[in-house]
Amino acid sequence: MQQHPDAAGAADAETGAGDSARPAVASPDVPTSIVRAVFVTEESVYGVILVSGMIVVAGAHGDSSWSVFWTVLTTVIVFWAAHVYAGTVAHHGLDHERVVGLGEAFRFAFRRSLGLLLASIIPCSILLLGATRAVPDAVALWAALWAGVVVLAVLGFIAFRRRGASLLMQCVGSLATAGFGVAMILLKAFVH
Repeated sequence: MQQHPDAAGAADAETGAGDSARPAVASPDVPTSIVRAVFVTEESVYGVILVSGMIVVAGAHGDSSWSVFWTVLTTVIVFWAAHVYAGTVAHHGLDHERVVGLGEAFRFAFRRSLGLLLASIIPCSILLLGATRAVPDAVALWAALWAGVVVLAVLGFIAFRRRGASLLMQCVGSLATAGFGVAMILLKAFVH
């Protein structure tokens, strides 16, 4: 189990060990920590793919953007709630000879699952443009799918970048992750 850097510093202060014995580590700023912990996760990637799949399925029936929006939103909320529940159950109990309480397990699962929920914001916002007739339904559906490709590309790029991959591998990772969104677009083209 990793010790939080602040906890290590507090332990050094208590034992009298100076910080000069180890190099100073810059702590990431809050927005970067939130992006890493919530948005750039496998749940986010899964959420974007889930949303894209729902757009393909709901849009295949010729539904309006409004109908597709509600189908996607409802499905994402149900999947998110199920993910939080499953994560809570999975992490509750004994973990490495330490008891994890229900509240702690829920907070962990909630935080971990937020990416799945947040992944729907951009595509759903675009679907709302169609629902409000700011753009035609077909444009909203296709734009939401392409937005999913862009979001997946960004997630892939950031994930590879924060793991210290070379620029070439960051681009390859970005393209590979975006490929799942492109697969959904191809599916939409064949279903439609």
